[in-house]
Amino acid sequence: MDSQTSQASQPSQSPHPPHSFQVDLRGLVDLLSHHLYSSPKVYLRELLQNAVDAVTARRAADPDAPTRIRLYAADGGLRVEDTGVGLTEPDVHGLLATIGRSSKRAEGLEEARSDFLGQFGIGLLACFVVAERIRVVSRSARTPGAPPVEWTARDDGSYTVRTLPDAERPEPGTTVYLTARAGAAEWLAPERVRDLARDFGSLLPYDVRVGDEPVTELPAPWDRVHPGPAGRRVALARHCRELFGFTPLDSIDLDVPVAGVRGVAYVLPSAVSPAQRATHRVHLKGMLLTERAEQLLPDWAFFVRCVLDTDSLRPTASRESLYEDETLAAVRDALGTRIRSWLTGLAAGDPERLAAFLAVHHLGVKSLARHDAGMLRTMLPWLPFETTDGQLSLEEFARRHPVVHFTRTVEEYRQVAPIAAAQGVGVVNGGYTYDSELVEALPRVRPGTVVAELDADTVTAHLDAVDPAEELALSGFLAAARDRLDPLGCDVVLRAFHPLTVPALHLDDRAARHEQARAAAEEQADDLWAGILGSLRGSAPRARLVLNHLNPLVRRIGSLGDPELIGTATESLYGQALLMAQRPLRPADSALLNRAFIGLLEWATHGEGDGR
Repeated sequence: MDSQTSQASQPSQSPHPPHSFQVDLRGLVDLLSHHLYSSPKVYLRELLQNAVDAVTARRAADPDAPTRIRLYAADGGLRVEDTGVGLTEPDVHGLLATIGRSSKRAEGLEEARSDFLGQFGIGLLACFVVAERIRVVSRSARTPGAPPVEWTARDDGSYTVRTLPDAERPEPGTTVYLTARAGAAEWLAPERVRDLARDFGSLLPYDVRVGDEPVTELPAPWDRVHPGPAGRRVALARHCRELFGFTPLDSIDLDVPVAGVRGVAYVLPSAVSPAQRATHRVHLKGMLLTERAEQLLPDWAFFVRCVLDTDSLRPTASRESLYEDETLAAVRDALGTRIRSWLTGLAAGDPERLAAFLAVHHLGVKSLARHDAGMLRTMLPWLPFETTDGQLSLEEFARRHPVVHFTRTVEEYRQVAPIAAAQGVGVVNGGYTYDSELVEALPRVRPGTVVAELDADTVTAHLDAVDPAEELALSGFLAAARDRLDPLGCDVVLRAFHPLTVPALHLDDRAARHEQARAAAEEQADDLWAGILGSLRGSAPRARLVLNHLNPLVRRIGSLGDPELIGTATESLYGQALLMAQRPLRPADSALLNRAFIGLLEWATHGEGDGR
C-alpha cells in the first residue's frame, strides 16, 4: 500500500475543537412533564428522594449523624431541609448544574450506591415542572472546612453559584427552596404537600415531617405487632380499606427475604375478569414507586392487590414503574409461590375460609390448577363444577361415577343433562372457562379415573330400545318423519326414556355440526365451490332427533295416518327440542318452526272452516 493510500485511509483530523450540546431547559421540562412523568406530583418524590439519599450518604460515613427531613409550605413556595451529606462548591458545579449526572456517582459514595433511591441523575430537574426558580443552600459534611454554598437556577436554563458566610448555614445539610411557576401554585399548597408527602414517604426509614406533622408511619402495617391473628386480620383489613377502598376477603403475607420483599396481598371481595390486569402499590426502599405496577404477580393471581416494599427491583427512568428484568421475573415467581402456599394452607387447615374464597374466585384457582398438578391435587376436593348431580368437586363426582363424562360446551350439556341424569349417566359441564381442561387432567392426579367426552352415540346407547314389534308397527310414521327432517341433516330414532314429560331429544356433536355447516355452505356456493365442498362430505355422524316412545304425545302422533300431518308434527317436535337445548337456531331451523306453527294452526282450524 503506498503512502497516499495509507494517508487517505486515515480519518481526517478536524482542526476545530469539539462543541458541547446546548440544552433548551424549558423544552426539556416540557418533555418531562408530558412524556416521562404521569403527573407534576412527582416533583415532591424527587425532593424527598434527594433528601433521603443525602441522609443515607452521611449515615454511611457517620452512623450517629442526625436523620431529619422537614418540609414547609407557605406563600406559594416550598422549603425542604435535610441533615444529609451536603455539597461543596465543586459538587454544585459538577452535579446540580450538569443534567443527567447523578450525585450517587460522586467519589466516596459509590460503595453505598445500593442504598440510594435515585439511579438516573434527573434529580432537581423534575422540580421545574412546578417551579420557576430553585434555590439550594448546602454545607458539606465530608469537607467540614468548606463554606456553605448557594445555587440558584431558573427555568430558562440560567443559574448562579456563590459561597455564603458560615452563619447562613452553620450545620451540614441542604435546604431546597421552590418558587411556584405560573399555574402551578396548587402543587405547592400546604394541604397538597402534606398529602403527597404522606403518599410517597409513609414507609421511609427516617424522621420526615411536614411542619411538625409526622409523615412516616413505621413500622409498616404488615410488620406491626398485634394481640393475635384475629386482631392482625382486622388491622390489615382497615389498612386495605384506607388504601384501596375495599374490605378484603383475606390477607396474604408476602415475606420473601431472598427477594428483598416485605408486604401484603389483599384478596378482592368480588369476582373480576381474568383478563383484567390488577395494579399493585410498590415502595422502593420505603419510597412509593408506583400505584399501578401490573407485572408484579403471575397472570393467574388476578384476585389480589398488593402493597409491598422492596430493595431489589429496578425502577424505570421515570421511577414510576418497574424495569422488566431477571430480578423482577424471580420476584414474580417467589410471590406466586407465596400465594400458592396460602391456598394450600387454607385447604389443609381452614376449609371455611377456603370455601368463602372459592365462592368468589374459583376461576382464578382453576386457571392456576390447570398448569400446576400439585395445585390441582390440593384443590381438587374443593373446586366446584356443574354436574348432573349438582355442584360437586371432581373428586366427589369421580367417586360416584365409574366414567366421568363431560361436554365441551354449555349448549351440549343443557341438551343432554336432564336425560342423562334420568338414565343414571353422570355428566360434567365442561363448557365454562378452564373446566374441560381440568376434567381431562383428572387422571393425572387421580390414577385409574376414566374420563370420556360425551357424544350423541353414548347418550343414545343409554336410552332403552323399543320393542321390535312396536317399532315395526310404527315404521310408516318413522319413515315420514325421517323424510321430513332429512333435508336438515337430521335422523329420527325411537327410544324409551325418562322423564316421560320430554317428548323428543335433539342430539348432535361437533362433527355433526360441522357436517351441517358444510352442507349449508354447499347449498349457497357456486358450482366450483359446491363441488369442492361436496368432495369433503364424509361419514361424519348426523344430528338425530330421539323420540320418546313413553311420552303420550309421541304415541298419539305415531298413530296418525296422514303423512303431511306427521311431517308437520315432527317438525314441531324438532323445533321444540332445539329450543329446550337452548341452541342457536339456523335460518333453516327458524323457517321450519314458522312453517310447523302455521301448519298446526291450519290443521286445528280446518274443521271449523268447513262448517264441521
